[in-house]
Amino acid sequence: MSSNAKPSTYRHVDENEELNLVFNDENDINDMYLTFGLGEEEYGIGINFVTEIVGMQRVMEVPDVPPFIKGVINLRGKVIPVMDVRKRFHMPEEVYNERTVIIVLDVNGVLIGLIVDNVSEVMEISSDQIDQPPQIGSNQEGVILGLGKQGHKVAILLNVQRLVSEQVIDLQSSFSTKAE
Repeated sequence: MSSNAKPSTYRHVDENEELNLVFNDENDINDMYLTFGLGEEEYGIGINFVTEIVGMQRVMEVPDVPPFIKGVINLRGKVIPVMDVRKRFHMPEEVYNERTVIIVLDVNGVLIGLIVDNVSEVMEISSDQIDQPPQIGSNQEGVILGLGKQGHKVAILLNVQRLVSEQVIDLQSSFSTKAE
């Protein structure tokens, strides 16, 4: 990072707590991953996509969307589509609880929420600590970026652009256009 880079702040907003994570020139933001739990597994997404983390709230269902799109939320006047990552990964549904959160991402200027079981931590994982995903089945590129290792911890790192399909971006774009 250049010495002119400004610190980035990411907010975790919850009824009971607020957590500010600040990264500056000493941290390479490209090596930082927000890890979260789904069932027994830990997943990670690049922190540079994360705008904030909010507690679970009312999600308004909308028709004619992919099954993994839970609906939309109104976050401070912005209508944001929300993806249930469990459904996206064909995992069994779980009842949302006090640890369930929505991670709000900015993907190419489009806001999208991910519903996850819980948020774990921010891990610094350099490229030499990332193993390529196993090649199972066809050679098509999936949502797994790689397997990130830090000490005894392993997180399945996700490719956010592939996780958030074009359908979701088109859906958000249509809401943004209607709201203006």
